[in-house]
Amino acid sequence: MIIKNAELETVCGITSKLPVNLLPEVAFAGKSNVGKSSLINGLLNRKALARTSSQPGKTQTINFYNVNKELYFVDLPGYGYAKVSQEEKKKWGVMIENYLNTSQQLKAVMLLIDIRHEPSKNDIEMYQWVVSNGFNPIIIATKLDKIKRSQVAKNIKIIKQTLRVQPGTMVLPFSATSKQGRDEILDVISSVIS
Repeated sequence: MIIKNAELETVCGITSKLPVNLLPEVAFAGKSNVGKSSLINGLLNRKALARTSSQPGKTQTINFYNVNKELYFVDLPGYGYAKVSQEEKKKWGVMIENYLNTSQQLKAVMLLIDIRHEPSKNDIEMYQWVVSNGFNPIIIATKLDKIKRSQVAKNIKIIKQTLRVQPGTMVLPFSATSKQGRDEILDVISSVIS
């Protein structure tokens, strides 16, 4: 897939009505600060289309990026960030759940996991929840540049074991710094929307 153009088209807050899109959607889910916005920017070859921050919990809305007028990348709010009130977390949870349950065009869920760490309880719950909703999430192991090459296979194995992934689940390593893994992820996206 060649990215010709991309733009932020719709931003949905807690009280917003979700758009009824006619194009296929690919959702990006993950813990706060796992690198969702950096991944989206990397895939779209943009520096700052999706706003990144070193402060976790920056994305508090569901953001729809129109890509090539062919599909949407849907950036979901991060989960599991401690400095947000329980009430706020619950609202985000409802927002994410509402989106995943009501989107008519959702073709794939990309679940981002930090390759440096064993998946957290929140990651496991999110994985199981996405599976229980009929999707087989594609795991993106982010922050690839932060570990040695010799650790990659071992860390991916830990991710698969901890999440108890279904057979055939893809785990694609990605570095926002070097863009390693970008082409593989775009190829997978092309195949799920066609």
